[in-house]
Amino acid sequence: MEDRIITYGGQAVIEGVMMRGQKAYAIAMRAPDGKIVVHTEKLANLYRSGITKIPFLRGGILLWDALGLGMRALTLSANTQTGEDEKLEGPALYLTMGLSLVFGIGLFFLLPAGIGGLAEHYLGWRSWLNNLIEGVLRLLLLIGYIWGISFMPDVKRVFMYHGAEHKTINAFEAGAELTPEIVANYPIEHPRCGTAFLLTLVLLSILVFTALGPMPILWRLVSRILFIPILAGIAIEYIRWTANNLGNPIVKLLIKPNLALQRLTTRTPELSMLEVAIQSFQSMRKAENEIIA
Repeated sequence: MEDRIITYGGQAVIEGVMMRGQKAYAIAMRAPDGKIVVHTEKLANLYRSGITKIPFLRGGILLWDALGLGMRALTLSANTQTGEDEKLEGPALYLTMGLSLVFGIGLFFLLPAGIGGLAEHYLGWRSWLNNLIEGVLRLLLLIGYIWGISFMPDVKRVFMYHGAEHKTINAFEAGAELTPEIVANYPIEHPRCGTAFLLTLVLLSILVFTALGPMPILWRLVSRILFIPILAGIAIEYIRWTANNLGNPIVKLLIKPNLALQRLTTRTPELSMLEVAIQSFQSMRKAENEIIA
């Protein structure tokens, strides 16, 4: 595999799994009648363009497109469960994605920044201390949010499919036969998980925002928004670097926090879930081979 960080990735959806390769992606879903329904598509030319070779710039653009793919996967999966035709697309799809981004930015970036700014103004603490408190609050909000939603039955099943996705990719990269019984024996954590990206982004924000120094509350909030794509680009390059150097003992130490956080976003899957993840992965591989041919 030429570039492991973008060769194979996945995402758990409602009663299903999306697997993305370099040229195609597949979504396998468990329909209400128990059958596995598979949807495959060719990836946009963006994934094979020269922009994917430009460090830092590629991260933000591909991340935005990946969010769109994730929303489409969730839509297909949800409509499969209800037996309805796909309805959420075009403007509605991007509106939903935009609202989700606004909520995430507001909760994890603007709220901690606002609290830190108010503490700086009213308590008179040093700016670096307020910025550090802001970063720690952001980290606690992220962990607390993931922990809180993990108790919801539907989210718990999504996290089980997330574990099935990881186990399948780990088994493939180990050269194992992809059967549910064999795949079940492989680790539930994976170094290229999106959870690792989120934690890296938050930790980078602590370092960068702590060093910014004092500023008026308005500029404080604006700076948090403006730095998001920059931090995202750095975070993605860091994830790429660690994933391509897993044999390095220092890298193994660095990724331990990322792997630890995945224990909140993954659950041990059922064999039927592994069957869905395997079907998704094999369908994606078949689609890629057909494109090459």
